[in-house]
Amino acid sequence: MAPAFFHGFVLAIGLILPLGVQNFFVFSRGALGKRFSTVFPVVVTASLCDTLLILLAVYGVSLVVMSFIWVKTALLIAGLVFLVYMGFVTWKSKSDRQSADAGELGLARSIGFTAMISLLNPHAILDTVGVIGTSSMDYKGSVRIAYTAGCLLVSWLWFASLALAGRFIGMKDKNGRLLGSLNKVSAVVMWAAAIYLLRSFW
Repeated sequence: MAPAFFHGFVLAIGLILPLGVQNFFVFSRGALGKRFSTVFPVVVTASLCDTLLILLAVYGVSLVVMSFIWVKTALLIAGLVFLVYMGFVTWKSKSDRQSADAGELGLARSIGFTAMISLLNPHAILDTVGVIGTSSMDYKGSVRIAYTAGCLLVSWLWFASLALAGRFIGMKDKNGRLLGSLNKVSAVVMWAAAIYLLRSFW
């Protein structure tokens, strides 16, 4: 069981560490928050979304769904529209921490954005199915559970670490210039991801 757990752990690290929209968003929420508790719901949402995708991939449900061309096309279009919209919202957003802790509506929007960034990314789904799902076919029973647990552990540790790193950077940025630049970089990453999706669509 230990080799399977380690396999899942290392495999998930290779998939989740590369720079992406989801990682940037979690990091920026951590940097903008006054306290870690304000970004905790975002961390949990991102982790739960990854947990859902991994479980679907390991147990084959997503592989069946993604075999339909219209499903992949719908995901590409939805992801493209959302990334363009989210890029504009992020570019124009304020860099002060007060706006990041803007009460229940702000919290709901942050959770919603996190879920959409996590679930409306066709390439993330395809990578999860193609790599994690395919690799899980070598395991059965409790060994497959150990493999899955290794993958899931990476997601939860990684997003918590990203938020904490963002919190640390945010505390050092007294004048807010770095946070303002971070919003711009996040927006550019989202637009770049949208362009990549558009190229894939054509």
